[in-house]
Formats: sequence, C-alpha cells, structure tokens
Amino acid sequence: MQRAGAAAAAEIALRYRERLNGGVIVFAGPGNNGGDGWVVARALAAGGVPVRVIEPVGAKTPDTLAERALAVPHVAIAEWSGSGDILCSESIVIDALLGTGSAGTPRGPIAQAAEAVADARRRGAAVVALDLPTGADVVAGEAPGPIVADLTLTFGTVKRTHLVQRDACGDVVVLDIGLGEFATLDDGAPRLIDERWVAARVPPITASAHKGTRKKLAICGGARGMAGAAILAARAALRSGIGMVRLVVDDASLDAVQKAEPLALAGRWPTDDTSVDQEIARWADALVIGPGLGKSLGTRELVERILSRFDGPVVLDADALNVFEGDLAGLARALRAPPRAALLTPHPAEFARLIAATPGVTVEAVLAGRFDIGSTVTQQTGAAVLLKGVPTVIFAANGPPLVSASGNPVLAAAGSGDILSGIAGTLLAQMGDPQEAGAAAAWIHGRAAERASAQRPGHDGSRSEPHVRGTTLADVLDALSLGWTFDTAPARYPVLLELPRVGERA
Repeated sequence: MQRAGAAAAAEIALRYRERLNGGVIVFAGPGNNGGDGWVVARALAAGGVPVRVIEPVGAKTPDTLAERALAVPHVAIAEWSGSGDILCSESIVIDALLGTGSAGTPRGPIAQAAEAVADARRRGAAVVALDLPTGADVVAGEAPGPIVADLTLTFGTVKRTHLVQRDACGDVVVLDIGLGEFATLDDGAPRLIDERWVAARVPPITASAHKGTRKKLAICGGARGMAGAAILAARAALRSGIGMVRLVVDDASLDAVQKAEPLALAGRWPTDDTSVDQEIARWADALVIGPGLGKSLGTRELVERILSRFDGPVVLDADALNVFEGDLAGLARALRAPPRAALLTPHPAEFARLIAATPGVTVEAVLAGRFDIGSTVTQQTGAAVLLKGVPTVIFAANGPPLVSASGNPVLAAAGSGDILSGIAGTLLAQMGDPQEAGAAAAWIHGRAAERASAQRPGHDGSRSEPHVRGTTLADVLDALSLGWTFDTAPARYPVLLELPRVGERA
C-alpha cells in the first residue's frame, strides 16, 4: 500500500505540477483503496501541496486505519454532508473510494461522493482515480458509476475494465509496486501486447531483400460498387512491406482498381479451378478474402472454390465470413481442406452471425464475453480469430488470448477493417503464425490511428488528447507508412505500462 500510494503521488506530481498549487482533495473510502488515498495525501502534503481529505465512510481495514493515522497530522480533514460545494477551490480531485474489491453500482454515501467527484470534474477539476474509477466492475469490465477519470493510476497489472471502459479511465498508467510484470506468468490469462512485443516479432527487411522475399499477397474482393475496400487493403499491404499485391475483383471493379492503385496487379474473380490456380494458387504466398466481396448468391461458392485450391496462409474478413452465417461447420470444412494457417477477423456483429446457431448469442453477449468467446471458433475451425473492438482480442487454438489496446475512434469508420486486412495479410505472409501476425497487425493498425490523430494540449495543459474529427483513414494510411520503427526502451520506473486516452474529452 505504501509503495502504491508513493508511486501514485509521484506520478500525480509529475503530470499535474502546474495544478498542485490549487490544492488537492482526496476522497478516501473505507477499504484498502482508501488506504492508498491516505498514502497519496500524506506524500503530497509532505511536498508542500495543500491537501484535504473527505471520508464519506470511516476507514475499516487495518492497513487503511494505519495509513490514516500516519496521514492525519499532515492533512486537513474536511467535514462533508454530501454536498459538492466544498470542492469548488480544489484543482485536483483524487478518487480513492472503491478499488478492485468492489462490484456493482455504488450506494449510499459512496454514491453521493462519486457524484460529487463527477460534479467537480464538470466544474473543471482534474480527476485522478486510484486503481479504478469508482463504480467500475473489475470482473465484468463495466463502469456503471458516475465517475470519469482524466487519469487512472493502477498497480501491478492492467485490469479488464481499463481496456473495455477506456472513456471512463482516461489515461491509464500501471505502476510497479514490487510485484514485477505479471505477463511472464503461465496462467492462461489474456496477455496484453505492447511495442516491444511487436518489435520482437515483425521480421526485418534485410539488405538482400527483393519483391519475392518480401512475399506476394492476393486480395480477393471488390464487388460492383465496393472497389474501394479492396483498394484500401492493397494500400495498407503496400505500406506494410509486402513485395507484390494482386487485386482479384469483380469485372465491374477491374478498371477502377487498376486506375486507383497502379502499384498493384489486378485480375478478375476466378470462374473455374484453372483460373484460381493462375490468379492465386500458383502465385500468392498469402491470401486475403473479403474486402468489398459482397454477399451475392455465388459468393460462398467463390470463397469455397478458392480455399479448395489455395493451401497457403489466408485471412478471411467481412463477407468471406458472412457467407458462412450460422454454419461454422461449413467454414471449418472449407479451411481444413487442406489444413492451413488461417486468421478470421470479424467485428462483434460478424462474430455473432458466424456462431448464430449457438443459443443465446447476440452482439451484446459477444461483447460481454470478448476475452473468452473467440475460443469457441478456434477450437472448431483451427483458425486464429481476431475479434475487433475495444480492446481487440486475438485467439488461437493453443495458448492464451493476446490483447491489443492500441488505437482510438479514428478507426470507427467504414474501411478501417479493410486496412487491417491488408496489414494482417502482409504480416501473415511474412511471419507465418496467424495469431501473432493478427496481434501485431492490430497493434500497428491502432498505433497508426494514434499517430494520425492531430495531438493537441489537454484542457489543463497537462496532457494531449486525440483529435478525432477531421482525421480520416487516408491519414491513417499515411501514418502507417511511417510507423514501422519501434522504441524498445523500457518504460521509466516505476511505470510498467501507459495507455493514452482514446476519445475526445467528455
């Protein structure tokens, strides 16, 4: 507790140095999260910061009582009747009401205190949550409470709530309190990937490389009126280091893709086994099926024909998955004849359609079970599954799920998934492992969005916020082309991980 509180106080002082003279008020709860708050209060007061503490409910745990006793001589204890008026003069409000031991909606005095913190933020205060914003459910990953934090300082490891409720948590910083990095434990829990993880797996392009060693990728899609999806996928692949791209599209889109992307070859959808062999099977090192494919009467037949002739690594996205709606067994047969390295990249609605034969499956159920539900498809198909969302979770038949938390709402636009497909197809061709290729692609995709967002000062000058409006997928593609260098230096101690705010400030 002392390590957690001291590390949190140091981080607050570092990030909000210009605001400290305006004072800090700490809402300390009855449990150990409140104990962390008392340690923070004492540490800041020792540095000359004016600190007041409010206790909506008295301290209860032995550690919290001990830390309260140590802090009381150095801080002011504020009487509070439930009104938010007492907060007007404070510049920083620290939420130490409830932590990981809580669940559900706050009640009674804690609920009143949480509303007061939310009101202080509406008046301009910066809110710092210790461990979790009050009201967040660490197990379900939901945040029914009123508190939205500008900064969440958590300890030891990131929690699911931090990944799901990014809007509620603001910037997330994980601090070491002497437990080390939990990612090294072989306990089957999902593993959050980071820049160092990606850098260690994306293969370098050597001095002797040529277009063949950089691999050849076929992209099948581009139905009438949807040539843009295939073009976006091709541009993403070219900006991700592929050696050659061939766009295999509907006749109606052939002229459009050739004019729009002269760096790619182009061909027509195959109509028989011979044309599949010529356009794809004898040429490509990897295949992406789906961007702008459409869902006509012959689409499933086209997908199955191609998969029956091409035995290399494949990425299936969008309508290449939708044509197997409710027929996971049919998809499994198509992928296992012959067996291959395969990556499926559904968003939650596409995933729900794919397993529609399973009772009770809705988009809401997919979102609620996002850290586990993908294994139902990997076990039946043998394919890796990249379940898009906040966060993106990548499953394989063996090993724990991988989680990517990069990105922001710039990616919440039509065509974003096509860009991801192009990145994933490139990395699958070059890496071979579909889960690792999918995870690296998701992280790179997200980082390109982060870089594309014009960064501007935060409302208090202490941080930056993504500029979502006015940033397009064209900006993401530009950022992607420059985003393949990695900073592998360790984070500054005691920081284990930093996740930036993903949305514009509410």
